[in-house]
Amino acid sequence: QVQLVESGGGLVQAGDSLRLSCTASGRTFSGYAMGWLRQAPGKEREFVGAISGGGIITLYGDSVKGRFTISRDNAKNTVYLQMRSVTPEDTAVYYCAAKRGGGSYNVADYHYWGQGTQVTVSS
Repeated sequence: QVQLVESGGGLVQAGDSLRLSCTASGRTFSGYAMGWLRQAPGKEREFVGAISGGGIITLYGDSVKGRFTISRDNAKNTVYLQMRSVTPEDTAVYYCAAKRGGGSYNVADYHYWGQGTQVTVSS
C-alpha cells in the first residue's frame, strides 16, 4: 500500500513557474514508477508525466513537453513536478500517482493516487 500526499499548488500568473511535490509513505518507494496526471473542469484526466523507479526514464505528455520536468528523490520518498511557462490551459487539479513497473501514458494503469492539488493559472 502506498499513500501519496501532494503539495505546492496555488494561484499563479501565466508565464510563471511552480513546483509540485508528492511525498509517499510506505516502503520501497523506488519500486514504483511515479506519475503526474491532471484533470481540468469538464475534462477527462490527462497524463502529464512519469518517471521510472530509479529516476532514469521520464515520459511527458505532448501538452507539457519542454515546459515541465519530473524528478524524484528516493531518499526522501518524494517526486516533483517543475512547471515552467505555465498558461491558463494548465489550470487543473494535479494528481500524483504510483504504479508497479515502468511508467505509463495510460491513466488507468496507476494503482495509487493522492488527493490532488489545485493549480490555477491566471491570464
